[in-house]
Amino acid sequence: MAEVKLAAQVRTEFGKGAARRTRRANLVPAVVYGHGAEPVHVTLPGHELMMALKTANVLIGLEIDGKDALVIPKAVQRNPLKGDIEHVDLLTVKRGEKVNVEIAVHVEGDLAPGGNLLEYVQNTLLVEAEATHIPESVTVSVAGLDAGASVLAKDIPLPKGSVLAGDEDAVVLQVVAAQAEEPAAEGEGAEA
Repeated sequence: MAEVKLAAQVRTEFGKGAARRTRRANLVPAVVYGHGAEPVHVTLPGHELMMALKTANVLIGLEIDGKDALVIPKAVQRNPLKGDIEHVDLLTVKRGEKVNVEIAVHVEGDLAPGGNLLEYVQNTLLVEAEATHIPESVTVSVAGLDAGASVLAKDIPLPKGSVLAGDEDAVVLQVVAAQAEEPAAEGEGAEA
């Protein structure tokens, strides 16, 4: 995974009014925390941050007052109407350090014939991976699966260097039979 570089400025103003002024200047308030250090309140360039966050679990290299910090997004708050980023929590990581992250589950292949439906019980999978080598997603083959079959978290092949961090017996995908609606008996649906 490529590292995205962003320049951050330390924030000295706090509160609703300061946050609104920051957002009007096309900046996003953020907090950098982790490794037992005091949280650092910063502002980040809005457009560059939005582009960086299009990649799930992106690794961001921040420059804060001449010091470099390696971070991953932990929580992103968005405006519910506009979708703009309002605030970001960033977790400090070190190269070689293992972190727990959720990665997307993708499927490939066709189910067994017969009108079966694939149900996603979980869209993501919790894995532990090195901070600089976080996989973007995992791919599961559902070829030939019939109704009643399910895929457990432990059955999903993980990329090299990743281990399952969540419940290994959790159902991720299941195949269900399509239920057809029973036809109405003659005379039931028609009223005179």
